Amino acid sequence: MANQLGNLVESIKSKVRSLKKSKKPYVKMDKRASVKVEIRSRQARKLIDKTLKVADRPGKRSVS
Repeated sequence: MANQLGNLVESIKSKVRSLKKSKKPYVKMDKRASVKVEIRSRQARKLIDKTLKVADRPGKRSVS
């Protein structure tokens, strides 16, 4: 039982080490790209909300 636990711990440690090694460097976005992403995500959120409202009322086709 203790041997299995030791093997499990070693396998987890090796997986964590491999994840640390394959980490991609952080790329900083400039302000314009950041703002564009924010606007797109807001538009996507509005579209999702609108679609969900329509889906909640299957008898009506228009969104008010």
